[in-house]
Amino acid sequence: MSKIFKNMLPYWKGLIIVVALLVVQAWCDLSLPAYTSDIIDVGIQNKGVEHVLPEAVTEDEFTLAQLFMADEEKESWENSYEKDGDVYRLTVTDKKQLDELDDTLLLPLLMNYQMSSVDEQTFKESVAKQTGMDQAMLDNMSIEQIGESMGVPLTSFEKEVEDDDGNTVVTNCVDMRTIFAAMEASGAMTEEQILSMRDTVSDTIDTMGSSLVKSMGIAYAVSCDTAAGVDIDKVQTSYLWSAGGRMVAMALLMGVVTVLVGFFGARIGAGIGRDLRGKIFGQVVRFSNAEMDHFSTASLITRSTNDIQQIQMVSAVMIRMVAYAPILGIGGVLKIIQTGAGMGWIIILAILVILGYVMVLMSVTMPRFKLMQKLVDKINLVSREILTGLSVIRAFGRETEEEKRFDAANKDLTKTMLFTNRVMTFMMPGMMLIMNLLTVGIVWVGAHKIDAGSMQVGSMTAFITYAMMIVMAFLMLTAMSIMLPRAAVAAERIDEVIRTESSIEDAKNPEELREHKGVIRFSHVSFRYPGAEADVLEDIDFTAEPGKTTAIIGSTGCGKSTLVNLIPRLYDVTGGSVTLDGQDIRNIRMEDLREEIGFVPQKGVLFSGTIASNLRFGKRDATDEQIKEAAAIAQAADFIEEKQEKYDSDIAQGGSNVSGGQKQRLAIARAIAKQPKIYVFDDSFSALDLKTDAALRKALASKVKDSTVIIVAQRISTILHAEQILVLDDGKIVGLGTSEELLESCEVYQEIYNSQFKKQEGGKTA
Repeated sequence: MSKIFKNMLPYWKGLIIVVALLVVQAWCDLSLPAYTSDIIDVGIQNKGVEHVLPEAVTEDEFTLAQLFMADEEKESWENSYEKDGDVYRLTVTDKKQLDELDDTLLLPLLMNYQMSSVDEQTFKESVAKQTGMDQAMLDNMSIEQIGESMGVPLTSFEKEVEDDDGNTVVTNCVDMRTIFAAMEASGAMTEEQILSMRDTVSDTIDTMGSSLVKSMGIAYAVSCDTAAGVDIDKVQTSYLWSAGGRMVAMALLMGVVTVLVGFFGARIGAGIGRDLRGKIFGQVVRFSNAEMDHFSTASLITRSTNDIQQIQMVSAVMIRMVAYAPILGIGGVLKIIQTGAGMGWIIILAILVILGYVMVLMSVTMPRFKLMQKLVDKINLVSREILTGLSVIRAFGRETEEEKRFDAANKDLTKTMLFTNRVMTFMMPGMMLIMNLLTVGIVWVGAHKIDAGSMQVGSMTAFITYAMMIVMAFLMLTAMSIMLPRAAVAAERIDEVIRTESSIEDAKNPEELREHKGVIRFSHVSFRYPGAEADVLEDIDFTAEPGKTTAIIGSTGCGKSTLVNLIPRLYDVTGGSVTLDGQDIRNIRMEDLREEIGFVPQKGVLFSGTIASNLRFGKRDATDEQIKEAAAIAQAADFIEEKQEKYDSDIAQGGSNVSGGQKQRLAIARAIAKQPKIYVFDDSFSALDLKTDAALRKALASKVKDSTVIIVAQRISTILHAEQILVLDDGKIVGLGTSEELLESCEVYQEIYNSQFKKQEGGKTA
């Protein structure tokens, strides 16, 4: 994980922008449930009325509303309204002030509302209690008769109410406020006695729940507005359009922000992929042959492609999901706390179950994710070997065996991927089950709270949405947990390449090459491959001078190629030293050292492009005349001129569209075109026929007469006229001299000579 985040640090500015956008997105996301709740609770249930204080009150209602108010409450009530003809209109517009007034005046207004429509039986019981009249007598009297006996004009009216079973019924009701007002005016009841009735109502309110109480208070406001001529339908429609418009605007903003987050996330992910590819390539280019031997080519290709792709994909997704999940989760928790629903324990339980579920799945799959990348390496290796050696496979009739080898590697990878995918298939069903059970739990508990009046339907809806958001945040993290293990393995593999320092580096204070003669001196050189138990080369001591050809010959595996690889520092000596013009090559900048060398490897390597671009590979500013001369010396001019586009003819990847001999000649021409001081031919003439070999060496002799030439060869004929020949056997020099001298003194050379030249009748043999 740390390595993945490390790759993101260079893009900290973009990450800050993304986080800011995600905060906006989360704010939008968290605001929508609140709007939904308001639409249900306020827009539908409360007819678009948000506050307990009515917008308009009739003159009579304005006076009656003060019946159950204390002096301070009356003052607040009167200061909040202004008379406009026959009605009083609310003058307060500040939402915070209205909320404060709602809290202050809720109790007296609610009591006022309850007393404005008391059912007939409750009215008679209350009159009997207050006046001491006989209950049986009151039961036989009509409301109008009771009013006449009390000297107060009373009338009954019908009202729809819900019974205990939730059914709507019509009942006769009475406005009791006129009685209390008359009794207060006559002195039958004092203001203190009337206000004391609030205690009973307050206790009732405490049992009803704040949500239901607020709805009842708003119901009073609706009734007042209706009586005062306010168009409640218009108010409701206006509120719904306003809330709906805000929801649409919020949704559009969230959509724009989401697109921007995706855009920046993709840019950062692509940038990380680009940087990693550049780092790996730059590191691999600096690797010596020792590091290349440590990392297989197939593995390096996998790390440069598949592994980086994993990091790039995960980085882009991580930016959008891992960063968004905690913002959304924390925001959801805060919103749930604001609801005051008291159901947070359900969320905590669901989160604990999710975490336990994910940990179990990850403990099972993590080892397989680590194995998966190694198996990808293996299948790439097998595929590369088969495709590269396809002609050999066909020639030996090994198609069936190689198919079986590929099938085995393919099955191993398939089994591992199937196992991890099958385990992960349990992830989403399990998560959905937890989410559905969470919803059921919220609805179950919320239904009881709604029934008790402590929660409204809209609040429960919002709570469910917030709960789903919190679970969704964990679901996002869970989804990342599927991708992260494999990406973490990929990041570790990439980091391994980047952290691997080349065993061959320039000296801290490199020397400038003072002379450019081309004298190569091996002073008691020994070399051992990393991890090997024995030296490959031992006590190699000779000098290669300009104007002379130094040839190296010996049996297969005696260390010839290893020896010449020490000259351009493809490997570094483990003992002794190699000097160029008297300076240790380890103290010379590798760029300067290799500028002096024209190296032709044992296996000719060409690059995709043209013949001309390949010949200019070592010297970009080489003229057309120079590359044509080099091609002529290398005996490549004939087949080049036969091509339709000549030097502009295309060369396929690896030089697959030219023969082995043509590839070798082009490789030799490339070294000649560079015009170096030192030529190193590592068995470069092996693919040439004897006639071409002789012609090339003859043409080359005049071109390199002032240069140092080192030739590794298997054929005696190639090096017969060399000024000095090194005979290697088991990593040691067993012979040094001209061909004639070696025929006299070196048994190994004699054996090689006699094996390649038939005895001529009457002729001299070694």
